[in-house]
Amino acid sequence: MTGSAGSADFPTPDVELTHLLVVADADASRRWYELVLGASLERAYGGTSVVMKLLGQWLLLVTGGEPTADKPTVTFAPPPDADTASAEMIFGVPDCRAAYETLHERGAEFLTAPVDWGGEVRCFLRDPDGHLFELSQAT
Repeated sequence: MTGSAGSADFPTPDVELTHLLVVADADASRRWYELVLGASLERAYGGTSVVMKLLGQWLLLVTGGEPTADKPTVTFAPPPDADTASAEMIFGVPDCRAAYETLHERGAEFLTAPVDWGGEVRCFLRDPDGHLFELSQAT
């Protein structure tokens, strides 16, 4: 599908997607993402935001903030309740139990051990602010 005259196609091959997560403490979250998930630090901005790479994807961790001119009705805040999720990130893994053991040894706190659902084995963990992650193995 091509755009109309004067408009550009979207997305183009040079467009990248960044996942933004609002955190309470950027430095503490950076350490967790490095030590537990193996993310790498790309840039840090004055203790309020860090740019990381995780599995070839950009991850931006920012502390909360009030509305701005370009988002006049939006306040950024960490999840107010870790037990209510509106989004999650899913790691498709070849061996859920092995990934669980590795991340557990690195300090990850899981909701449960991996559960076998027949066609899938999965388990869930949270970052320090309550953002939800899933380990999923198709069986």
